[in-house]
Amino acid sequence: MPGFSDTPTRHAQHGRYPEAASVEDFQRNLAAVQARIAAACHRVGRAPQTVRLLPVSKTKPEASLRLAHAAGCRMLGENKAQEAHGKWQAMEDLTDLQWSVIGHLQTNKAKLVARFAAEFQALDSLRVAEALERRLQAEGRSLDVFVQVNTSGEVSKYGLPPGDVPAFLQALPAFTALRVRGLMTLALFSSEAERVRQCFVRLRTLRDRLRQSAPAGMALDELSMGMSGDFEIAIEEGATVVRVGQAIFGARPLPDSHYWPGEADAGEAS
Repeated sequence: MPGFSDTPTRHAQHGRYPEAASVEDFQRNLAAVQARIAAACHRVGRAPQTVRLLPVSKTKPEASLRLAHAAGCRMLGENKAQEAHGKWQAMEDLTDLQWSVIGHLQTNKAKLVARFAAEFQALDSLRVAEALERRLQAEGRSLDVFVQVNTSGEVSKYGLPPGDVPAFLQALPAFTALRVRGLMTLALFSSEAERVRQCFVRLRTLRDRLRQSAPAGMALDELSMGMSGDFEIAIEEGATVVRVGQAIFGARPLPDSHYWPGEADAGEAS
């Protein structure tokens, strides 16, 4: 995928998106994001249909999520398992709404994710895989998962070092309730677009290499990368899923360090 070095990040808009307060607001924001997706796809000769938009609703109240659903959102991304589980319980009347858990998971919260989530995007340890497998088997469910990779090298970020991913993938077929769809990463939170782009290049390059040695039946088709401030760059480098929160829902009231415990400057996760 060719690089487009003149594509900037939009991290300067971080925290400035107006709150979506009506179905019409959500429809307008979704259309604007889809237009940005289409433009990025056009630059590299991709069809917009090859990119899935995952609206990220973390920290937003139930009323806001219901407006997003009314505007057409059928899957929402949540960072914390407990918050997501509570929202799922409160909104079980919306039978066509699915949930993607995109944040780091502690093993003691695996039972919550196994109960309701359709997707988990932050798998980065065998302990979590084992906990999810046990709970999913008990629930009679299966779960789409993405393996999280630390492409920025920041110690504050979760995810496997790229060198550990091949052996990790080889171990995953033992967990039959987990369906590995691809890889996920969080890029640097930086206004330097080329440094951000390199995180996405690393994930794509790793995925392309892993396809040669991945266990049978593991296609690794998906690359989840890119957020409100940088998803155009991610699409140029091959993203198939972009996780977008603030550009759809509006700014969050507190800095992202509040939502990512232990990460002083982890950056925007959506």
